Amino acid sequence: MKSALTSVIAVATLLLATVAQAEGPTCNAAAAEKKLAGAAKTSFLKKCEKDASAACTVTAGEKKLNGAAKTSFTKKCVKDAVG
Repeated sequence: MKSALTSVIAVATLLLATVAQAEGPTCNAAAAEKKLAGAAKTSFLKKCEKDASAACTVTAGEKKLNGAAKTSFTKKCVKDAVG
């Protein structure tokens, strides 16, 4: 029962993260909008992914996620942010 509840919470959290990330442009979209290419694009994407990872980790902490739920949430959140 506890694992089923954890799974439901994880899915709900992922849905909320998707909605939250949809508010701003993804890293790839921002790079395209800025017309970045080559090393500038690589550097921008690396920094953007790092920033997204930090923000997603903070969000997971605020939601009091631990273990697999935190890992799953953070992975999806970063993927959505990067695009």
